[in-house]
Formats: sequence, structure tokens, C-alpha cells
Amino acid sequence: MKILLLCWRDSTHPQGGGSERYLERVGEYLAAHGHQVIYWTSRHMNGARHDKRDGVNYWRVGGKYSVYPYALAAILAGRVGLGPLRGIDVVVDTQNGIPFFARPVAGVPTVLLTHHLHKEQWPVVGPVLARLGWWLESRVAPAVYRGAPYVTVSPASRQDLETLGVHGAEIIENGVDPIPPHVPRLAREAAIHLVTLSRLVPHKQIEHAMDTVAQIPEAVLDIVGSGWWEHSLREYAEKLGLGERVRFRGQVTEDYKHALLAQADLHLMPSLKEGWGLAVMEAAQHRVPTVGYSFGLRDSVRDQVTGRLVETPAQLLEATRDLIADSAERERLGAGAEEFAAQFSWETTGRRFKDLLERVTGTTSAR
Repeated sequence: MKILLLCWRDSTHPQGGGSERYLERVGEYLAAHGHQVIYWTSRHMNGARHDKRDGVNYWRVGGKYSVYPYALAAILAGRVGLGPLRGIDVVVDTQNGIPFFARPVAGVPTVLLTHHLHKEQWPVVGPVLARLGWWLESRVAPAVYRGAPYVTVSPASRQDLETLGVHGAEIIENGVDPIPPHVPRLAREAAIHLVTLSRLVPHKQIEHAMDTVAQIPEAVLDIVGSGWWEHSLREYAEKLGLGERVRFRGQVTEDYKHALLAQADLHLMPSLKEGWGLAVMEAAQHRVPTVGYSFGLRDSVRDQVTGRLVETPAQLLEATRDLIADSAERERLGAGAEEFAAQFSWETTGRRFKDLLERVTGTTSAR
């Protein structure tokens, strides 16, 4: 098959995250099993217009908003035999707030992939665009994709889709990358190391993690990731007087990321909304439990088994303090987290996605 993957970013984008990694790993699996895979996304300063990585052809055309019409134009050109998208057999349209709306123009089976709904996130773009965005996500997209195959990553996200009248979405969970073979051992710089692994955007609510560390004088917080909200977060850390107790690590290499996770006592993830929470699994690989909000992580964290789920910032602080004081409980949750994370792999994710695409196209595997 020739498979088109549509996503507004890829993992090389400065604001790329777990949802982009998910689609890339799926694409890599499909390419490894004999399929031709094109990942169509937006341009950014770190990415070439076209390159090939791990068997996947990346095309970066257009910006944050223009990527959508450029993609539709390229699909239409492909239907008349022009450009890199000619001969497409199936499309995977990723809905990050809004999809590409590829189904009406593709002329081939189209699968909609959505990690989670964005109702709580739309307000950050302002009241007018927020209303428009939520209308497109909650009304227009379900109408355009009525009867099409839906994929999501967790029971919570499937339940959210059902509130929009979308039933029967197939859950294909995230995998997790293996720990790099050589992870440096970092010297401890404080009695307690906390870590937050996240894109720096408002709905991740990193401020709540900083509020927590502000109340625990013996702790430091490593914030691993980048995003357009970083300046506001730095100002907030300064307002709290945290100084060097909060370290903004930015985008780091895989081995250094895992070194920071391995050093941590707890992973804090106070996100307002997550489809799954890939960072939870990455911390779990190092026996580091997560403390986060139940409305954001109710599938990736098993409360009292792999971490702690709470409802409010005050409870976030209380749970963090409790686990800092109780090393045996922290170790028990860490062991549970490691065991839970071991159940997930990109091999399984890719295989299930391949099976789905073969079903919707009526084809069989090339390998």
C-alpha cells in the first residue's frame, strides 16, 4: 500500500510531542513491512522540505495554518497523477484539535486518528477562535467523518468521542521506546529530584508543578521539553522566587532525557488533558511513579498501583509530600509502574494499525 499520514507537526518540530511520535512509530512499522509511507506535515526551521527517515518519506509544506490547504491541494493533485501523493491507497488524518478534512477529497479510505478532544484547550487562542475551533472539532468533524474508521489511544478518549456521537472508535494504545543502551549517571544535586517531561504549553499546567516544588524546600524540579509558553513559565518561576530550584532543560537528547528521568524521585504531570500520557510510561521505565490529575491521566496512571491521581493543586502537593516522606511506598509504586509500562510496545501499536489499514482497504500485508 501507499499510505499517507497527515499531521500538523512531526517530532523534529520544536513543539512536537507524543502524538507526533505515535504517528511516526506507526509509519516506521508500516514501512518496515513493505508499505510506502508518506508523512505530510508543516515546515519549521529545523526540517528540510523533504527527507527520508527510518523508511518514512517526510514532506513539510506550509505553516501552522497553511499546512491544511496545502495538504488538500496536494491530495487533489495526486488524484490526477501529479506530485508525490499520486497513487495513494489510504489516508490517516490526525485530528489535533481539527483534522485536515481529507476524507471528502481523498477518494480512498480515510482513517481519523484523534488522541483526545481539545475542548479545555481551545480558550488559549481567544474567544472567537475558540468557539470556531470547538465547533469544527465537535460538530463539523464528526459529520464529515461519520461512518469512517476512528482510532484513539485510550478508553477515556473513546468516551469523550462518544459524547460527540462518535461510537466504535478502535483503541490502539501508545507504545514506548526502549531505554537507550548508554544512559549517563547524573550526580544528585539535591535531596529530592522531581521531574516534569512535557511540551511547554498552557494546558500542561506546569505552573502547578512549580507551585508544588515551591512548598518543598529540599526539592528541585527539572522541566524537560520546550514550547511557546516557556517565557511565561520562566517569569512564573521568578515570581515564586525559585531561582535554581527549577531548571529548564529544553529539548534534550534521548540519553540525557532518560538520565534525568532515572535520577528523579517522582514525575509530576499536572496536565489538564491527555489522551494517554507517553511521558508517564517513559518515567515508569525507570521505576519512577507519576503524580498527576485524574481527569488527565486516568488510563496511563493506575491510582495507588503505578502512581497517584489527584483532583486539585492542594492534593498534588499533599501526594507529592507523602511520597517524598515514604520511600517504601514510592518504591512500591515505581515497581508497579515499571511492570505496567512493560506491557506496551510500538511493535504492538504498529501491528494493530497495519491490521486496521489492511481491513479498511481490503489488502494483505506485503510481508
